[in-house]
Amino acid sequence: MDSTENQRRSTRLTPTIFEQIQGIASDLFGVPAGQITSQSSTESIAAWDSTQHLNFVLALEEKFNTQFSPEEMEQMRNMGNTVKLIENKLQHS
Repeated sequence: MDSTENQRRSTRLTPTIFEQIQGIASDLFGVPAGQITSQSSTESIAAWDSTQHLNFVLALEEKFNTQFSPEEMEQMRNMGNTVKLIENKLQHS
């Protein structure tokens, strides 16, 4: 697969992956999905504490059938970073 095809595939997947992650975050953090943006973070969502972060990571691992390293878990402090991380994992699996 060439890089242009990869890029097109990534562009198509982005909304779907974001929407799936947004749904998980909405359920776990008790925030309406429409209020969760790529900028939403541990700073802007009160319920996104350390315990809920672990639950979020576990839910993402189950949903996307993957495992995250401690370093990757640390990167997931906002929705935009989380989406990019999962997209990269899915493209390289």
